[in-house]
Amino acid sequence: MAAESDAAKLVILHHRRRGWAWVATGSMIGLAVYAGLDRNLFTRLTGPTETLSAITALLLLALALVGLVVAIIDSSRIHRADATAGVSAKDSVSHYPLYAYAYRYPPRHLGSWLACIFMLVAMAGITAYILPAEINSWAYAVGAENQGTFNPVSYSHCPTMRPAGCHVVTEGFLTNSDADVSWGSLVPLGKPFIVREPVWAWGTGRTLINADSSAVPNIVAGLFFDAVVLLLLYVLVVIVRETSPRRRQLTSVRAAGTSGGHHPDRSHHPSSPRRRAHGGQGKRSRRRVRTGR
Repeated sequence: MAAESDAAKLVILHHRRRGWAWVATGSMIGLAVYAGLDRNLFTRLTGPTETLSAITALLLLALALVGLVVAIIDSSRIHRADATAGVSAKDSVSHYPLYAYAYRYPPRHLGSWLACIFMLVAMAGITAYILPAEINSWAYAVGAENQGTFNPVSYSHCPTMRPAGCHVVTEGFLTNSDADVSWGSLVPLGKPFIVREPVWAWGTGRTLINADSSAVPNIVAGLFFDAVVLLLLYVLVVIVRETSPRRRQLTSVRAAGTSGGHHPDRSHHPSSPRRRAHGGQGKRSRRRVRTGR
């Protein structure tokens, strides 16, 4: 009894370690891709979108640290456990694939599963934040943007991930739409010049794109976070499907049929081979009686 209890506790530790490892890995990858944007990261923290972006990045950092610490602690507890219980627990979780944990339902460990869902939701927030820049980058790459005139007005400083720690941009507006935008480098003030107008001049889309080196990182990061949003939608579909009343009814019927050992209607089905065989023997016996043979 004690050995089984220890093995059951180790099984829980295995599932919890796997879940928090997913959380830590996913959060660190998301932060790395987000930091790769550099120029658009934490740019002008004055509006609600920029503030929410900073909060989301801090939450991802916290999830990465917590997941890493919990995974290390659980690994230490698993290695210090009894060898017999450890082998039994490892055999119990070996048939669960690593890639299935993030979206399986019901979860094997609720805490780490909720943290994983929260990580996906946080990355979906980053997707919404960089979506204008991604759309403008695609428009720049395919040549769908219209030409406009940029009027430089002032300079502003914004923090970046570079060693220098600061980057100077030129603030201004577009003549055609009067949209407030910024140029990613220093240009002379009061001297308008021709630029490509952004398709969506809001949030991160307010930074004008002037080269492929600016558009490509936005496209790559946008595709990554778009994939995260698709994964989150798939998880939600799985949850809705697995918790639907019809799904529960089918699961209970299958469980009842499996526990019975045979199909309940198989022996009484009118088209079963045994019934046809008995029916044929009865017809032949009645025919013998009628013919006297």
